[in-house]
Amino acid sequence: MNKAFVKESAGDDDDLDAALPAIPAGAKNYITPIGYQRIKDELLHLIDVERPEVVRVVHWAASNGDRSENGDYIYGKRRLREIDRRIRFLTKRLDLAEVVDPSVHHGSDQIFFGATVTYENQAGRQQIVTIVGIDEIDPLQGKISWVSPVARALTKAREGESVTLMTPAGVEELEILEVSYPAQ
Repeated sequence: MNKAFVKESAGDDDDLDAALPAIPAGAKNYITPIGYQRIKDELLHLIDVERPEVVRVVHWAASNGDRSENGDYIYGKRRLREIDRRIRFLTKRLDLAEVVDPSVHHGSDQIFFGATVTYENQAGRQQIVTIVGIDEIDPLQGKISWVSPVARALTKAREGESVTLMTPAGVEELEILEVSYPAQ
């Protein structure tokens, strides 16, 4: 395939990293020990398993001759760029990471990083959230970033208190029902 028909530019790599969660300016990249290990495992898997396999396929495809119409070579090189971009991203995140063990607050009723909080809104709907690092968010599992509006409203409050949350729909009161931290 002629390169004129392939839409690819050098700037494509940076565009994908911009879509990933950003660390607020001047803030640290707080992360739980579990989240740090997960990122580290992904990085090691990319370096030790995926990248060598793709390099092997690209090397084999390159030895077959004409690279301009060789799908294995073209897509292998593209996948290699994706892997390298992810490795760079994960390496930067790990370099900036500050591991915070939430179990040090075990038994406390005050909300800090790593807390699992059960709260109730004005409509009577209960929700359980765990405050985690930016790289660990999973809204479907109730894991919210420590920089999210809900986490910021809850932080430093205590069990039994009410906090004010500013939303696009207006001000909302949240009553904190329970605060827990993992045991060691």
